[in-house]
Amino acid sequence: MEGCAGIAGAEAEVEETEFLGRAAMVKIRPPKGYRLPELDAHIRSTRTRSEARIMHEARLAGVRTPCIYDLDLKGGAIVMERMPGTTVKAHLDSHPEDAGKVCREIGRTVARLHAAGITHGDLTTSNMILLPDGGICLLDMSMGKTRSELEDIGVDLRLLERAFSSAHVGLEDAFSELMDEYYTNTSNPDAVRKRVEDIRNRGRYT
Repeated sequence: MEGCAGIAGAEAEVEETEFLGRAAMVKIRPPKGYRLPELDAHIRSTRTRSEARIMHEARLAGVRTPCIYDLDLKGGAIVMERMPGTTVKAHLDSHPEDAGKVCREIGRTVARLHAAGITHGDLTTSNMILLPDGGICLLDMSMGKTRSELEDIGVDLRLLERAFSSAHVGLEDAFSELMDEYYTNTSNPDAVRKRVEDIRNRGRYT
């Protein structure tokens, strides 16, 4: 999983490791000194449990996410499968000619996720792995949500649209293919399309 070793985010750190002889990644939410210790422990444990649950539910829905090997709620850590491949962002940066094919697969993957009532919360091409078989694996479900409603789905898609346009200038046609594939594979395309447009318009006037 290229580009994912030793990553430090605002909330967590991700590092390569091994688990029972298997290549793995560990995501750790370190303690935050500015929070009361009891509150900090509760927040880290709750968010770790929530992310693991969302990843598990996504896998049950047929969406590829890393398999969870171990969960340490007290330490705020998830040990998970190290996925083969590279981030979609890195692949599109070096192989823009693949954009249409890759984006159609993203559209199908996100539609499957949303059909299960799950939203990701941070859909960017840096949080997607392009697997050797051409499939898409979603990473970092820490901002995800289950039992999502139409508004949540619209926000997810609008965030994806904004992230894609800023990271992949010149691939607008490929993103249109992504959305076409998404709408083809969702049960209520007109309602979702309208909600995305509503959210887009709100951003223009606020």
